[in-house]
Amino acid sequence: MGEGGLPALNAARAANGLTPVASVGEAFDRVDRLLVLSPRALDYPGRRFPEYLRHVGPRLDDPAWAGDLELPPGDAPLVLAGLSSSFMNQGPVLQRIADALGALPVRGLLTTGLAVDPATIRAPGNVLVTRAAPHNAALRHAAATVTHAGHGTAVKSLAAGVPLVCVPLGRDQTEVARHIEVAGAGVTVGRNSDARAIARAVSRVLGDPSYTRHARRLAAEIAAETATDQAVIELEALADRAAPRNTAAGAA
Repeated sequence: MGEGGLPALNAARAANGLTPVASVGEAFDRVDRLLVLSPRALDYPGRRFPEYLRHVGPRLDDPAWAGDLELPPGDAPLVLAGLSSSFMNQGPVLQRIADALGALPVRGLLTTGLAVDPATIRAPGNVLVTRAAPHNAALRHAAATVTHAGHGTAVKSLAAGVPLVCVPLGRDQTEVARHIEVAGAGVTVGRNSDARAIARAVSRVLGDPSYTRHARRLAAEIAAETATDQAVIELEALADRAAPRNTAAGAA
């Protein structure tokens, strides 16, 4: 939510007896808890956070429109590829990714998302192009992911122990890609990279076991972090803390 949402935010605050804020960012400093739906393991090592901030782990569910899983035939390493589910003018980048995978001894599963017609992508023989697929299921078979470094796909891949080639398109994606690089779990190429550069990046990630090793390390940390639903625990703790005040007010 950008600053354009400030009037609606202040209206909601007023309806709940809270004073207005001068910016959306200011609201984040006036909370009892700020729950971050991202793994702590993906953040920079040694970074310090305010006391009220809690990493409560990611939500890893696939969208309802993901459909059923179909894999390309064969037993070559599977590379899952997909960019944004919303329009970011990603059609040409998807084509270059398809061409890159077509030049490698891999099987490619490329999901175009709702914003791009799969029929517009020329698919090499070893690449299956489809509008959607359940990424969680596909990642159980994957050796690498090529992604725009959107948070959802990136964290799902890491939770499955799968290293990444990141092709950021905008928004927060360059920062997410940087976190992945710092963690040692992937590499980044520019959105204007040609198919050969993308192919080299995929080959690098597949050929260097350190990327998979770091991705699996993060997977273990994410699994431990999500073994219990920390968001529910934090919300229940806040409710318990507020309950005596509410009871007293009701009795009065």
